[in-house]
Amino acid sequence: MLSINPFAVLSESISLIFIQSFVVFMILLVIVGTLIDIIHKKNVKYFFENAKKAKLSATKTLTTSEKISVISKTIVSDIATTSELGAGQRRAAHLLGMYGTILFWAASVIMIFCYSSPSSDTPSVWPIIWHMGAIMTVVGGSWFWFFLRVDVYSEAQPWYRIIKADLFVLALIASSLFGLAWSFLQSLNLNDRWDDKVFLVFYILSNLVLFGGVYWSKFAHMFYKPGAAIQKNLAEADGSRDNLPPPADAPEKFGLGIKREEPKHY
Repeated sequence: MLSINPFAVLSESISLIFIQSFVVFMILLVIVGTLIDIIHKKNVKYFFENAKKAKLSATKTLTTSEKISVISKTIVSDIATTSELGAGQRRAAHLLGMYGTILFWAASVIMIFCYSSPSSDTPSVWPIIWHMGAIMTVVGGSWFWFFLRVDVYSEAQPWYRIIKADLFVLALIASSLFGLAWSFLQSLNLNDRWDDKVFLVFYILSNLVLFGGVYWSKFAHMFYKPGAAIQKNLAEADGSRDNLPPPADAPEKFGLGIKREEPKHY
């Protein structure tokens, strides 16, 4: 199973052009959904207007090398390793899901566009990356869904309570899980199978929900958060602090009550 390219097997019964067209269609859905999100919510407009206002209150003009240094540190720390989440379970689950998804999507594109023709021979590394990425996504996403969501962990809501904001993580888990199930059943290579086709349909539908639901989910936040993190750190470096007051010199005093339990109420 781990060494088999499921898309190459699929191309024996479905035209490769159709499979590749589906991937292109998913990319177009993301672009259109993100643009609609930008136009409707005006996030990017607010981002640039806020940056322009903050620049007026800057106490220092950053050189090009200083800006590059701040941006590089932000990419390495805040974006690549999500250091803002601390060293706890939330960060571990986020990293599993994030890198698992990147591996899963990247391997899918490479196997579909480079190694799915009948004459091609898929290097075993790509199916392994695809399956391991899917497993990492399922583990990280499920860890977050069942144990780490704020409304479950801190507000005592049941884990099965679903709201619109949960569309992204649920569709992400579903697409990876159904992809694994489809690949496993397909690898058994038994005659007159039908269950692998059922999970293939589920895999297709979950991807349609994931990439087609950008406007209604948190998918577009993946593009906003890196930019917001870079702007925040640049504002810290030039002294503008996004028009927020500087931290007080007095020590923080929370009282003895904060020591009674781990802070988790938001």
